[in-house]
Amino acid sequence: MASFHITVSDSVFPNLEPARQVLATIGAELRMADSPTPEGIVAAAASSDALLVTYAKITADMIGKMPKCRIISRFGIGVDNVDIEAATGAGIVVTKVPDYCIDEVSDHAMALLLAIVRKIPSSSARTHGGRWEMKAVVPIHRLRGSVLGLAGFGRIPQLVAPKAKAFGMTVVAYDPFVPDEAFSRAGVERVDLPKLLTSSDYVSVHTPLTPETKHLFNRDTFGQMKRGAYIVNTARGPIIDEAALAEALDSGQIAGAALDVMTQEPPPTSPLFGRDNVIITPHTSFYSEESLIELQMKAAQEVVAVLSGRSPRNPVNPEVLTHR
Repeated sequence: MASFHITVSDSVFPNLEPARQVLATIGAELRMADSPTPEGIVAAAASSDALLVTYAKITADMIGKMPKCRIISRFGIGVDNVDIEAATGAGIVVTKVPDYCIDEVSDHAMALLLAIVRKIPSSSARTHGGRWEMKAVVPIHRLRGSVLGLAGFGRIPQLVAPKAKAFGMTVVAYDPFVPDEAFSRAGVERVDLPKLLTSSDYVSVHTPLTPETKHLFNRDTFGQMKRGAYIVNTARGPIIDEAALAEALDSGQIAGAALDVMTQEPPPTSPLFGRDNVIITPHTSFYSEESLIELQMKAAQEVVAVLSGRSPRNPVNPEVLTHR
């Protein structure tokens, strides 16, 4: 008989073997919810000791129906799909994996920036359509000597910085929560948000999604940016007000946008669709074969730690641990 029962609410993985192998070290049995709906998840998790979550929304009502659960471990960096307050009230620790795809996302951010500034997707599409037109990409500006502003300066943007510098860019960053030493180590100037907006030729978004950062980039902030600036977002879709971005693109205030995330995924429609100066990838910046294995193992290791009576590496609500 298994020592513990672990439920997986939803999955994007080809298989769960890496997580299963980690959990086997404590004799845990892994089972998938029959469906990623609230009803399907609760039916599977009602008697489980832990819940592994990818994109499913875990609400207070659902948490109240999982009396045995001791940990909700997210397959991912952000935890905006989990009701942290409800989990804390129920004595459930919530964990995340903030360091599993930092190479992939920082690479993707730079790839999006290069592609939109060099106008590669639109010119490639024209060429495939039989139109060999250099004039279609005019103007393109040199990256060397330009300024990249990083909105957020956590693990991922700290890897973006040296990659941007390799192209001769000056890097500035805004993050009120990261210590000065991190900026000094990276050789990146610390600025406030208004200065980042007014001084940057390109802005790359890396903040978490919180009530304070939702629509951080809106009609007002777009208006403060340099006319003709570009914006890249590999963080969370709702950080950008997409209607306001469309207006800024229409007016020429923003020259182009490259997004890996959208407010609704997949988006049923968007005012950003069909534009030569907008690149949208389907939330794939996290992906590599290696990162998926790493993610599963690290999320499962958090479960093993908690169920074994140890502290997890990355608790979101560590106060729960002190009351055990």
